[in-house]
Amino acid sequence: MAEDTRQDKRASFSITEHSANGMARTSAVASGKTGTSKKLVIKNFKDRPKLAENYTEDTWLKLRDAVGAIQNSTSIKYNLEELYQAVENLCSYKVSPTLYKQLRQVCEDHVQAQIHQFREYPFLCAQACQASYSLDNLSFLKRMNRCWQDHCRQTIMIRSIFLFLDRTYVLQNSLLPSIWDTGLELFRTHIVSDSGVQKRTVEGILEQIELERNGETVDRSLLRSLLGMLSDLQVYKDSFEERFLTETNRLYAAEGQRLMQERDVPEYLHHVARRLEEENDRIVSYLDQSTQKPLISCVEKQLLGEHMTAILQKGLSTLLDENRVTELTLLYQLFSKVKGGLPTLLQFWRDYIKSFGGEIVCTPEKDKDMVQDLLDFKDKMDNVAQSCFARNESFINAMKEAFETFINKRPNKPAELIAKYVDSKLRAGNKEATEEELERILDKIMIIFRFIHGKDVFEAFYKKDLAKRLLVGKSASVDAEKSMLSKLKHECGAAFTSKLEGMFKDMELSKDIMIQFKQYIQNQSEPSNIELTVNILTMGYWPSYTPMEVHLPTEMVKLQEVFKLFYLGKHSGRKLQWQPTLGHAVLKAEFKEGKKELQVSLFQTLVLLMFNEGEEFSMEEIRAATGIEEGELRRTLQSLACGKARVLNKNPRGKDVEDGDRFNFNNDFKHKLFRIKINQIQMKETVEEQVSTTERVFQDRQYQIDAAVVRIMKMRKTLSHNLLVSELYNQLKFPVKPGDLKKRIESLIDRDYMERDKETPNQYHYVA
Repeated sequence: MAEDTRQDKRASFSITEHSANGMARTSAVASGKTGTSKKLVIKNFKDRPKLAENYTEDTWLKLRDAVGAIQNSTSIKYNLEELYQAVENLCSYKVSPTLYKQLRQVCEDHVQAQIHQFREYPFLCAQACQASYSLDNLSFLKRMNRCWQDHCRQTIMIRSIFLFLDRTYVLQNSLLPSIWDTGLELFRTHIVSDSGVQKRTVEGILEQIELERNGETVDRSLLRSLLGMLSDLQVYKDSFEERFLTETNRLYAAEGQRLMQERDVPEYLHHVARRLEEENDRIVSYLDQSTQKPLISCVEKQLLGEHMTAILQKGLSTLLDENRVTELTLLYQLFSKVKGGLPTLLQFWRDYIKSFGGEIVCTPEKDKDMVQDLLDFKDKMDNVAQSCFARNESFINAMKEAFETFINKRPNKPAELIAKYVDSKLRAGNKEATEEELERILDKIMIIFRFIHGKDVFEAFYKKDLAKRLLVGKSASVDAEKSMLSKLKHECGAAFTSKLEGMFKDMELSKDIMIQFKQYIQNQSEPSNIELTVNILTMGYWPSYTPMEVHLPTEMVKLQEVFKLFYLGKHSGRKLQWQPTLGHAVLKAEFKEGKKELQVSLFQTLVLLMFNEGEEFSMEEIRAATGIEEGELRRTLQSLACGKARVLNKNPRGKDVEDGDRFNFNNDFKHKLFRIKINQIQMKETVEEQVSTTERVFQDRQYQIDAAVVRIMKMRKTLSHNLLVSELYNQLKFPVKPGDLKKRIESLIDRDYMERDKETPNQYHYVA
């Protein structure tokens, strides 16, 4: 019974939802009995509530007061939330178009009223003090900035109140600008677009920038704000940028002309770099990013582009002469930014190398130091190319081309001097360098050697010096010699070094022969007191030496014959020719101080041995007894009587040996060493000897030209003159003039190796 009572008390509800279109939907929430229910219905008002009379006008007045308070920076009487709700209410009752127009009008009236403060702003006359004028312009800019900042702040505040209008009505009408855009448009139209205001604003900004460029401190935040204003109002490019770039162009054009006259190049380059840095800083600080490219381009053009040739003519030589690495790096970096900068720098760099190098090569007075100067110059230029010119391939290739050009301006001499320089480094007694340093020097020499066209001249002089080093035992290091030979072989091929390698082979074979000869001597019935060492040289490998007949002691002659008998017994059909000019000996001598050993040349030996037979001799007597040629004898006597180790006394005393001088043995000779090397006075290579070596090279070249012509004609049978000359230039490895080729062709025609075509004289036929 209790349960039934509970069921009777259960309520029955339903809710009818009315949609905006008048349709209703019923929801049964609970039902006590199936099929029967009571419904609670909630319906809309049949009529929309009407706004109170004058609500729109009153609300607008309230809103206008609020806008006015914002514009005048006074306190707003009403709650902001209340104002926002009022706008929403008006928008809900289709008052949006009217509200938008009214708001725009209020804002426009206010902005129009602002223009007067700028129009009435005092403009000083042109005769006024410049400082006052600048100050006046600055205060004008500050007022303009304050007006702009206030306008922005006010627009944001007004927009926050009218946000509902902005996000509904304005958003739905694409042709209407937003409240913020309306504010910008009004400020642009009524203030910034005013010709007087705009002109004064832009001139004021330009004046401030010019002051900063002249080193004065300016308010960058003010400039950033005003330029931001012009950018936001979309008048930056037309009103400011064009004028700014024109002024910049004018300023730097004048500055470039003036400073090129006043300053030296290093100082000018640093100034340009500083100016570029300053302008980049301005872009970061207050200029619009779009200005960067034209601005930097303008500075580079006026300070660099217009003066490229003048800068290089005035200062490149000095920078390179003084090895100013910092300024050269800066020069390269600056020129790389300007159109045509690097090609211009490249040309001047190439010309400088040709000029400086040509002076080293073509000045005979500098021949003594030519190779060292070339090596130093090459090191210096390499360093510039690597450190300053960013290893630019074009600059490295231009340097190689320039070196090749100037080093061949003077034919043959550089090749000769390089050979002599190598000789000085590879000769014993050169304590300047360790093995590693020597290897490094040889590598550097090979770089210079590559530039030389007449490598056969180098070979001739190198071979002559190598022979001296090998025969007199003056080579500093066999490893260094073979290393140099290996470098030459790698550079020029096996044919170039075949004779040089033959010289080393001869020296090694001579050692083996001398071991056999010593055994042969020991088996002789009459062993000699003299120990003989002979180097057997293959004539084709070694330089040619002029034979000189001298009077050797009987014992030496006898020993020579023994060796000749021994050698020809092993190698029949060969002919031996003795070269006394290359001989040397060790003599045992007794002085008051005691016994000494003297390491001397064969000519010195013949002179000293005479003093075993007598006390004093004249120069004529010595010459008659030894048979030594007069010039050679004078140098020999000079080395024995006038050098550091004076084992002979000369009467009268003097540095030079004259006719009639007499010589006697210096028994009082003293020296701290037991074995003393008495160097022969080196005869400076005469012009005749140099000419002789060069002539041999030219003779060899003629043979090579002849061989090349015959080889080409044998293969082609018939060939025109021009094609033959072209083929010869491809095959020959030394410089040759067309006239010389023509002479060799004529010579071969005369010798019936080839003939001219009877109808076409310019055509040649090979004669089998």
